[in-house]
Parts: sequence; C-alpha cells; structure tokens
Amino acid sequence: MAVTPRLWVVRHAETDWSSTGRLCGWTDVPLNARGRRQAMALASTLAGHRFATAWSSDLRRTVETACLAYGTPTTDPRLRELWFGTLEGARWTELAPPVQEALLSFDGFVAPDGEDVVSMRRRVLAFVSDLPPGDHLVFTHGGVARVLLRQAGSDRSLSPVEVAVVSVEELGI
Repeated sequence: MAVTPRLWVVRHAETDWSSTGRLCGWTDVPLNARGRRQAMALASTLAGHRFATAWSSDLRRTVETACLAYGTPTTDPRLRELWFGTLEGARWTELAPPVQEALLSFDGFVAPDGEDVVSMRRRVLAFVSDLPPGDHLVFTHGGVARVLLRQAGSDRSLSPVEVAVVSVEELGI
C-alpha cells in the first residue's frame, strides 16, 4: 500500500450522451448497454488490487461504473464533472468555434451560467487533500481526470473506463 495517497483515476463508462458527443456535466444520465459491458470488463483489470477506499462522484454513471467494475463506492460530489450550465446536453458540433477552442484549452474555460475550470480544480484538489495514505480507486468524469492529469504534468484525456495512476506528489499538494 502506498505511503502517501495515490489515486487510481477511472473515467466512467459510456452513456448515450457521451457516445453522441453531448456535454453531460451534472445531468444524471445512466450508462448504456455498451457502457455496462465496458464497466464489467474493467473488473478483471482491477481484480487483485487492494485499495484503501473506492470513491465516485455522486452521479449515476460513475456510481454504476464503480458498482459493475469493483463494488459499491463512497460518493463525493466534489468528483462531479464540470457543470456546463446552458451548454448541458449540447453536442460538440453545435458549439460555436470560440466555445470549442476555450474547452480545448480548458484551464480558462467558463461555462455560461455554469462552472469555471478553476472552481472545478479547487473542489477536486480539496477532495484529494482529504485522502489518507494509501491507494484510492476514484471513478469520475473526463473533466476531473483532465484536471488531475494536467496538475500532474500530463495533458491528456481518458477514454471511457481508462485508468490513470496519479500520486499526491505529482499533484504538488
């Protein structure tokens, strides 16, 4: 077991919204059939690992992914996706080019009538700073994973049910 906190970050499995390029944010959509199969397949990857805790955002798609892949998690709303405000449910192709560019650059993005990435980063890092030493399995969303990976020096996105391991030292907190 890790001496300092280490996160095994898992992006939730596929939903009908994510498969069609919709911004899900805080909209509580369930996994689709393919997503349920993805989550069940992840179970073999996680089998045999011992985690101090298993966490997920409080949204259905992450809880369902956790339950199918590992077991019942403890939920924490600080692990929610960015709240996209009036953009919730919009498809990527429907977004104006300046909005697409702002989302791609990410750090300065502010969702209209929603949340900004700076606020999301603050709540996610507050969650991490509360973790005791050990390995923690964290089922969350693409935006949260991107915040953590960027903070650790790697600017990349996770695919559905992809796992990335990040230590608190890498996060600088």
